[in-house]
Amino acid sequence: MDWTAKNRLGSTATARAPVKPGPEAATAASTNIRVSNGLKEFLWLLSDERQGKILDLGAVFQSTVMFFIEKGFRLSTEDLLRSWKEFLHAEEETLRSAAVGDENGRVSQGMLAGKFLDTALQYPEDHFHGVLAWDLFDYLDAELLPRVMERIYTVMRPGGAVLASFHSRAPERFNRYKVVDSQTLELVPTPTLAVHARVFQNREILDIFGKFRSSKTFVGRDQVREALLLK
Repeated sequence: MDWTAKNRLGSTATARAPVKPGPEAATAASTNIRVSNGLKEFLWLLSDERQGKILDLGAVFQSTVMFFIEKGFRLSTEDLLRSWKEFLHAEEETLRSAAVGDENGRVSQGMLAGKFLDTALQYPEDHFHGVLAWDLFDYLDAELLPRVMERIYTVMRPGGAVLASFHSRAPERFNRYKVVDSQTLELVPTPTLAVHARVFQNREILDIFGKFRSSKTFVGRDQVREALLLK
């Protein structure tokens, strides 16, 4: 499937006139609900796939699972940030239990990232039509991020899409993402799993996805940038 061609053919249909804020906008501003044009475009790109395979790298919510099932998708979930935190905790416990002066127990951040990916993101190559990364990349350290990105690229099919969000400043609280409908997300406050690592500039976001052949970004009222990338 040539999604770039689909974009060209549908370009006039995706152009929209500015919409004046209504009562629903005020409601969204005062709650944890946010409009996601990136999700809407992501779903449109996948709309021609029958039983398309999607990988959700965030927290598991039953409503999100049912949303994709009802639309005919096959959804796999892997809470990568939680898995990373649990992995680091286990490694720290191992290090504490090592004998004093045992240098074999000390490993670099690069070695930790490689060891983590020996068991994480284990899927066949060219398997998924789409990946929902949410704001995952904002929280990964410099050693792990490029390795995760490489693995995501590998498990995606040619023409597949990945949707990711980037904060323009460190968020006030840690949230997980729940799909409400085709263009609406609920931000669910949860205990912090990781510290916000950095704020990415536009050029840096493009560099992260350097292997991808096409991109589109959306900036919401909350200044969160959504990036949609095609393999």
